[in-house]
Amino acid sequence: MKKIGVISAILEEPNLCQKEFNDVISNFKGIIKGRMGIPFEEEGLAVISLTVVGDLNDINSLTGKLGNIQHVLVKTAISKKEL
Repeated sequence: MKKIGVISAILEEPNLCQKEFNDVISNFKGIIKGRMGIPFEEEGLAVISLTVVGDLNDINSLTGKLGNIQHVLVKTAISKKEL
């Protein structure tokens, strides 16, 4: 069963972790339906929101891999409704 979710990520040191972050999400491009990124260059931060549609295992796998990247904070909201 597929679900819709939103993965929010804060990159606290974008220069150090953005490449690894992008590499991980490129491996999940099949479930990512949208991406919005807002750089806060003066503060040395970036905020990224990913809209995903997929199996719960795939969404959780993506969230876990992103959360294991140093300098990245991740939270996920997943709909209760199944598609």
